[in-house]
Amino acid sequence: MRTILPGIVWLCMATFLDALSLRGQKTEVMETVMRGERVLKRVRRGWMWNQFFLQEEYTGSDYQYIGKLQSDQDHGNGLVKYVLSGEGAGTIFVIDENNGDLHATRRLDREEKAFYILRATVVNKRTGQKLEPETEFIVKLHDINDNEPQFSQEVYTGSVPEMSDIGTSVIQVTATDADDSMYGNSAKLVYSISQGHPYFSVDPNTGVIRTALGPEDMDREQREHYQVVIEAKDMAGQRGGLTGTTVVNITLTDVNDNPPRFTQSIYQFRVPESSTSGAKVGRIQATDRDIGRNAEMYFTIVSGDGMDMFEISTDRDTQEGVITISKPLDYEKKSSYTVEIQVQNTQVDTRFMSTGSKDMATVRISVDDVDEPPVFDKAKYEMQVKEDAAPGVAVGSVNAIDPDGVRNMVKYSIDRRTDMDRMFSIHPGNGSVFLLKSLDREESAWHNISVIATEYNNPRQSSHIPVYIHLLDINDNAPTFAAVYETFVCERTKAGQLIQTVSAVDADDPMLGHKFFFSLAPDGTHRSNFTVRDNGDNTASILTRRASYSRLHQSVYLVPVVITDGDYPMQSSTGTLTVRVCTCDREGNKELCNAEALSSSPGLSTGALIAILLCAIILLMIVVLFTALKRQRKQEPLIISKEDVRDNVVSYNDEGGGEEDTQAFDIGALRHPDAAAALEESAKQRRDIIPTDTLLYPPNCRPAPTAPGLIMPPFINQRVLENDCNPTAPPYDSLATYAYEGTGSVAESLSSLGSASSEAEQDYHYLSDWGPRFRKLADLYGAEDSDFS
Repeated sequence: MRTILPGIVWLCMATFLDALSLRGQKTEVMETVMRGERVLKRVRRGWMWNQFFLQEEYTGSDYQYIGKLQSDQDHGNGLVKYVLSGEGAGTIFVIDENNGDLHATRRLDREEKAFYILRATVVNKRTGQKLEPETEFIVKLHDINDNEPQFSQEVYTGSVPEMSDIGTSVIQVTATDADDSMYGNSAKLVYSISQGHPYFSVDPNTGVIRTALGPEDMDREQREHYQVVIEAKDMAGQRGGLTGTTVVNITLTDVNDNPPRFTQSIYQFRVPESSTSGAKVGRIQATDRDIGRNAEMYFTIVSGDGMDMFEISTDRDTQEGVITISKPLDYEKKSSYTVEIQVQNTQVDTRFMSTGSKDMATVRISVDDVDEPPVFDKAKYEMQVKEDAAPGVAVGSVNAIDPDGVRNMVKYSIDRRTDMDRMFSIHPGNGSVFLLKSLDREESAWHNISVIATEYNNPRQSSHIPVYIHLLDINDNAPTFAAVYETFVCERTKAGQLIQTVSAVDADDPMLGHKFFFSLAPDGTHRSNFTVRDNGDNTASILTRRASYSRLHQSVYLVPVVITDGDYPMQSSTGTLTVRVCTCDREGNKELCNAEALSSSPGLSTGALIAILLCAIILLMIVVLFTALKRQRKQEPLIISKEDVRDNVVSYNDEGGGEEDTQAFDIGALRHPDAAAALEESAKQRRDIIPTDTLLYPPNCRPAPTAPGLIMPPFINQRVLENDCNPTAPPYDSLATYAYEGTGSVAESLSSLGSASSEAEQDYHYLSDWGPRFRKLADLYGAEDSDFS
C-alpha cells in the first residue's frame, strides 16, 4: 500500500513518534525527487515492541522482562527465529528465539552505563535466510536515587582574617551526585552546616561558607582554629534523600590589632667604665599578641641624660631591644644614667590600631669604676723642629693623667721599636721630647714615634700615643744641574748660537718654591768661549761667543756655571758643563766628534770600570803567585854534622844579577874536603836555572889532580872549571868572585868564632873607616838609638 503525503506531515509524525519514545518502531521512508515531484514511499512496519526502558538496580530473582520483538513475517508456524546482537547480547540481554521476548539477565547500574545499543533480525529456521533486515534499537535504564552526594575533598582548609565583617566569604565546598540530574530530584543537592554554629554559615545552593559573627567575636588571639562540618543532601533536601558530609578546617589569620607591651616598667643594668663603644649593656623585652610581621617592633630612646651615651637596636630574631654604648664612659665624670625607652610596631594597621599605639619603659644604667690606664689630653701629637737643631733641643711635650680618682703619678718613655736609631728621648716626669742626634730633612722629613705613659704604682696600666715630628726645612743644600748634559757645538756656527738649555734641582724645599740664578764662573769669564744667559724661569741658556770652532785645535771645552738659589742663607755651587766640538751637517745635526772628548767627560763608563777591575785582579794574582814561589825556594845546607860551625860569606860587590843575586858560599866546605867531594859529584847548578838536559863534561874540562896538602887552590879551580864547562848555563853577564881574603883584609875576620861575647854596648863608628863597601853597615850600626825611637 503506497500513500503520497506532503513532506511536512512526515516530519511531524517523526517528531511525534520520537516524543512518544517509539523509536523502536521502524518506518523506512524513501524520498524520491523525480522531475520536480516529491514522492513518498511508505514501507510497512517490520518491528513492534511494547517497552523501551529498563529499571536499574532490579532486585527480583527472575530475569527482568524488557519487551517483545515481533515481525510481520512471523505467522506463528514456528519457522521464524529471532536473533539478537550488539552490546551485552547473549550475556546481559537474551531473547527468546521463538517468540521474540527480551529479558535482562542481571541487575544493571545506570551510573555504570546509562544505555545499550542492540540489533535484532529474524531468519528462516530451515534455510537460515534473513526474513527482515537487521534493525538497531536502544535500551535505556531508568534512574533511581541510589547514590549519595560526594564532596570533591574529604577535608577542606580555609582561612579568613580575624576581625572580619559578617558575611565575609571563607571558602566554597562542592559536592556531586552520580544519579541522573535530568530525571527527578535524585541529583538535586542542598548544603547545610551541621557543626560550626554560630561562627559560620553556608549557602544552601552554592556551598559558600561565610562568617556569621561580627569582628569583635572573631578574634584570633582568643581562638585561632575552627572545624566546620558541611552536609550535602539530594532529593532537594526532602525526606528520604541521601546525605554526604565533609570537614572544613578554618583558621583566623592575624591582623595587627594589638600594640607591643613591655614586660616590666623599669629595667636596671650595670656596665664597667672600661667598656668600649659598641659594647652591649643589656636587653629589654616587649611582647606582642600578634604574630609574624604584625609583631615586628623597634625601640627608640626618647629622653633621659644618657641619650648621647647609649643606643638601642632591635634583634630581628628575638624582637628584643639591645642597648649598646655609643661613647666612652667615665665613672669619675658620671656614675649613672637614666633613659626612657619607647617601643612600637614597625607596621601599623590603622583599621584596628591608631598610630600612637606604643609603650614606654624606664632604663637605669650604673657605671662601675675600674682602674684605667693614663689618658693623654690629645688623640695624637704633632711637633715641629728645624732640621739644623742641635742635639738636646726640646721638640715638644706630651701630657697624660690618671683618670681614676686617686690620680697616680705618670712616667713617660719612648717605644724604642718606633725609634730604632735612638734619635729622640723623653723626660720621664714632664713628657718633654728632646733630640739625641742631628737630623736631616732631606733624608727623612717626618719621624713617627710612640710615647708610652705608665702609672708608677701599677706598671701594667699604660697607654700609647703617636707623636709625629716634622722637620722644618732650612737652606742647607746647594743647587746642582738637574741632569748630566751631553752638549756639543758645531765647528761652523755663529756667535750667540744656543747650544744647550740647563736647569737645576735642589734637595731643599722652600715654602715659596725654588728660584735659581745662573751665571758664568768669574774665573772663566774673560777667557770663556761661551756665555750663560739666565732665562728667569729656573733655566739658563748656553750660547756661543764666536763663530767657529776647530776639533783639531781643541775638541773639548769646560764651561763652569754658577747656580745660586734664592733662599736664605743663599747657597750656590759650580757645575761644569762639558762641550764637545763636532762636525755637523747643514741642519746642525752632529756627525762626528773626537774620541778624546768622550774620555774627558766626567765619570767612567761601565766598560772602563770593568777593565780596571780586571787589571787589579790580575796584578793581585801575580803578587800572590810570586810570594808563593819565593816561599818555596829553599837552599840545601851543606851540613855534615850538627856540631859543624858554618859561616856564610855574602859578596856585596857582585855586579851581575843585582840585589837578588846573593849566591852564598859555605866556608865549611873548605874545611871538609870530603863534603866538597860529595858536592862535586852532585854538580849543583845555579838555583835560578833549571837544566834541560844532563851532559857529561868534555875531557878537557875534567878537574886536574891536586897536590896533597893544598885545599884552597883546588877548590877555586874546581868552581871556575864548573862554570866554564857547564853547557846548560845561560850567557849571563855576571861576575862571581872566588878570591880568598886571607889575613890582609882591613876588616879582619867577620867570623862569629872570633867575635867577642861581651854584652856591653859597642862602638860601630869604626865601620866608616873600612871604605865604601861597609858604608851601609856604618849607617845601620852607627846610628843613635834615638833615631829609631
